[in-house]
Amino acid sequence: MGLFDKNVLDSQSQVKDLLSPAEAVVAIILAAIASDGYMSQEEVHRVSAILSRMKLFQPYANDEILGMFDKLLNMLRTEDIDSLFRAAQASLPENLKEPAFALATDMVLADGVVTREEQGFLNDLYYCLGIASDVANQIVQVMLIPHSAG
Repeated sequence: MGLFDKNVLDSQSQVKDLLSPAEAVVAIILAAIASDGYMSQEEVHRVSAILSRMKLFQPYANDEILGMFDKLLNMLRTEDIDSLFRAAQASLPENLKEPAFALATDMVLADGVVTREEQGFLNDLYYCLGIASDVANQIVQVMLIPHSAG
């Protein structure tokens, strides 16, 4: 595959619901956060802050974004990370694949520790989204820049 070694998205789970493009982006970010088996309140707040600055989420009111979070977190709780990812993958338009990968990478790097599970998730993510490995590597390198300072 390329970026990392572990494959965490091998599940043959079925996609039950298609998501809106905005929900698909949020689902991928949440799956990235959850890929290490832990999701902190701080990480969820960071996602919210990032989304509030994105053009894609400008038409949404705060309560709509919170409803989106609730729906996706419930899906993550009641099903699993693979189901959430598969629904997002099936719903994500081509023009949002690279931005979703960049946001997922940013969230994985945010705590300064990248676990094997997170590495595997990002490796699987670029592959499953059909992002060229050289583009995925460039995105990872760029996203490492702000996280290497300090």
